Amino acid sequence: MRTNRRDMLKALAGLAAGGGWAARLLAQAAGGDTGGERPNIVFIIADDLGYGDVHCLNPKRGKIPTPCIDKLAGQGMTFIDAHSASAVCTPTRYGVLTGRYPWRTRLQGGVLTGDAEPLIAADRLTVPALLKKSGYHSACVGKWHLGFRYDRSGGAAKDAPDAGGKKKKVAGPPVGTKIIGGPTTRGFDTFFGFHHARDMHQLYRDDRLIEHIEPIEMLPRLTRRAVEYIGERAGAAKRTGNDRTPFFLYLPLSAPHTPIVPTEEWKGKSGLNEYADFVMQVDATVGAVLGELDRQALTDSTLVIFTSDNGCSPAAKIEALQAKGHYPSADLRGHKADIWDGGHRIPFFARWLGRIKPGTTSKQIICLNDLMATCADVLGDKLPADAGEDSVSILPALLGRDNGPLREAVVHASISGRFAIRQANWKLELCPGSGGWSSPKDDQARAKGSPECQLYDIQTDLGEQKNLQAEQPEVVQKLTRLLEKYVADGRSTPGPAQKNDVPVDIWKKPKPAAGRKAKRS
Repeated sequence: MRTNRRDMLKALAGLAAGGGWAARLLAQAAGGDTGGERPNIVFIIADDLGYGDVHCLNPKRGKIPTPCIDKLAGQGMTFIDAHSASAVCTPTRYGVLTGRYPWRTRLQGGVLTGDAEPLIAADRLTVPALLKKSGYHSACVGKWHLGFRYDRSGGAAKDAPDAGGKKKKVAGPPVGTKIIGGPTTRGFDTFFGFHHARDMHQLYRDDRLIEHIEPIEMLPRLTRRAVEYIGERAGAAKRTGNDRTPFFLYLPLSAPHTPIVPTEEWKGKSGLNEYADFVMQVDATVGAVLGELDRQALTDSTLVIFTSDNGCSPAAKIEALQAKGHYPSADLRGHKADIWDGGHRIPFFARWLGRIKPGTTSKQIICLNDLMATCADVLGDKLPADAGEDSVSILPALLGRDNGPLREAVVHASISGRFAIRQANWKLELCPGSGGWSSPKDDQARAKGSPECQLYDIQTDLGEQKNLQAEQPEVVQKLTRLLEKYVADGRSTPGPAQKNDVPVDIWKKPKPAAGRKAKRS
């Protein structure tokens, strides 16, 4: 007896009502790359973790053990040419959650500080808001660093007593202060974390400051909350009898950014320095999250991504680490804040069992902005014209179905707002020096007579040592025009032109904007 497609789907639908394998088979039978499947999504982004700090990416010149991250890599796909849109914290996070280049906003350099106007406009679609349309519950657990204001209209709140019953004297707003424009106003259902590193003693839940803590407590608290959240969502699914109610856990960690404060359990474990100890503690956090997915039987139905927001910071004491044989940027030039690849080429691993082939490597050039378009592609959704303007789906690569470059090009920015554009093996940098903290800085390079731009063939010169701008003027011109087009169009992906929030000058060093500092992040 022949069974047609409609009958098959009808039969599967009856079985799928209880969830499990039949629900997944029904989703696959419905068609499309993922068959409309709605995986849980866990996006872990470390803070200031260098490309070479993950051992499996830097086996010859990396001395920090990262067994949990290495295991994740072995179970999924490693992207060896992944980048953040910026070499520092705030702008990278804007790109992750909006799929839009951060230099299209008022933030033309540096990062936001506390009590700042939110960088994400209230009417802009974010990744959690996109996922919510498909029934996802979402949580932001960790570092926000995208601006919010303190509501002082109700007068000063009072500090809660510490464990010993004494009042704590701390800088910043008191316990009980409400925040305006935080994560729960930008698509997330719940928030647990802090704003940025200098305010790491302030712990928030949803829209309230709930506690003052010591910075050394932050990473353990975030780890516990992430594990709790996974358990809560698993419990909610069991209570409702629907194991396909998906969740999105956005986990922007506090580490290994400064203050570098590994707990006693991890101090001295690396044999290198406290930064390396802190990296090992980050690895343990990844292990705890993955372990909870296993315990809740969610591993098979969860897409896990682990990455970093930019390169390693000089606060890690890079020269001292190198003297002991550890190179945080591996073979790349520069570090956090720089326009060179050490500033923005980052670890990136993705695991989705049954979908992503284990132990695979992709050479696709990707950007953290690509999360939004990838989520939409997984769900079979189409982004509105005014959302994800600089986001490209990497789903074809994840599924092993990419037959060519997914991106036309990717644009980077340094802490001072200097631009670079990468297309295939060519990388053009519109500044004479690092554009950041490494030497030579732009003024130093200019004083030595260096040209105002740099062009490198990344395929043959990964360390960006031989500037080919004088030998390849046509490449310089081509890439400059492409960057100018991206600016003028308000987008770098196909679609109707959009507007930037402010005028964008690709050559002029930007002036500091209100509400942020350009020195450190």
